[in-house]
Amino acid sequence: MVKALAQRSRVTIADISARAGVSTATVSRALNGDTRISAATRRRVHDAAQVLGYTVDILARSLQSGRSGLVGLVLGSTDNPFYGELLQEVVRQSGERGTRILILHAGFGPMERPTLEAILQYRLDGCIVSSAEPASQVAALCEEHGVPAVMINRLPMLRTAAVACDNAAGGRVLADLLCRGGHRSFGIVMGPVAASTAREREQGFTSHLAEHGFNVSHRFIRGEDEMPVTSYGGGWQAGLDIANLPVRERPEAVMAISDIMAIGVIDALRQCALRVPQDISVVGFDGIREGARASYGLTTVRQPLRQMVTWSLDLLDRISGSSTQAETLLIPGELVIRSSARPRC
Repeated sequence: MVKALAQRSRVTIADISARAGVSTATVSRALNGDTRISAATRRRVHDAAQVLGYTVDILARSLQSGRSGLVGLVLGSTDNPFYGELLQEVVRQSGERGTRILILHAGFGPMERPTLEAILQYRLDGCIVSSAEPASQVAALCEEHGVPAVMINRLPMLRTAAVACDNAAGGRVLADLLCRGGHRSFGIVMGPVAASTAREREQGFTSHLAEHGFNVSHRFIRGEDEMPVTSYGGGWQAGLDIANLPVRERPEAVMAISDIMAIGVIDALRQCALRVPQDISVVGFDGIREGARASYGLTTVRQPLRQMVTWSLDLLDRISGSSTQAETLLIPGELVIRSSARPRC
């Protein structure tokens, strides 16, 4: 069986032409969805192609069109489940558009030169960048060689475009919720390296508190295994530190810069016999699926992930091969109120 498959020749447009009883030009147009070919003929061509087992020669098509159909993805650390959800959404929407994703990098740390060069070697139609540290490397290479690039969940670098949640506005919304809930002392939990998203969330949160006459009494900057990312382990360590504070110094409410850190904080507080939200309110940011579990009931700002990916892919199409000016598009997040923060008074 394996030998037979190996010896089977590739089905060509000429084969489909013979079976469907139309010219090779008609087959080519029909397979490309040309509406000048009648629906009946297109259906006959596609039926013949399916019976014969025809598959599109992507390499040949890319040589003709000048487009590879590949988009590179530079992904943040999947220690934060948000990036796993982002990957799923990018792959799903790209597939619907007939585009394939090439993962160039996942995690923290700089990209090696051979990995960067893959952007040029594979003739990528564009790059989507969500990881903080390699972003400047990718932006510089794409800028130098005219490869469209879009930052997603990141501020723009050089002349790249960007699509992001309005992180500062989300931080203000969370601060407003906690103030209205009667809280009077506040803490922030962050990872060891403050990416642009984290800085914006912190700035929005602290500025709104200041408008109401409050400030952040404690900042807990914690990581895990020397990884410069927000993580469950960093949140857990921060939660232990909060629990070990004297009761009078302990913040009444804590904003974690990401949901995965907030979940770590909640688990650590409970391990130390502190109740959430009765003793301490905890809120997060991102809207990951784990936060919705009954054991956490995490109040958070949900990033508009589907819309962010849609707009990112739209931007890549728009700026590909054109001199369109880079854009920065901010989309409001959605406040999701659950049980981890005391309700409004």
